[in-house]
Amino acid sequence: MGTKFSELWNNPDFIDNELRAEINLEVELIGKLIEAREEKGITQKELAEMSGLKQSAIARLEKMSVTPQVDTLIKVLTPLGYRLAIVPLQTPETVTQ
Repeated sequence: MGTKFSELWNNPDFIDNELRAEINLEVELIGKLIEAREEKGITQKELAEMSGLKQSAIARLEKMSVTPQVDTLIKVLTPLGYRLAIVPLQTPETVTQ
């Protein structure tokens, strides 16, 4: 019987919290990017032209085969009407304040 993904994902000997957080951030970020592009009805090729990148770079970004650099994210998000921002984590203490 094989090991389940959830067992590996939650095993601190397999993946530590820092790497898990990094993966979660990248998945969420790229997911939102794809969502924003699709909501605007823009193809990867159109987004590439708008951002000054190649369509293949957009495809690699969306397939998560590369880790996006901040300058690349800015180039891609700007024509979609988004920007990068640093926001505080919501913890029980910050929610009640």
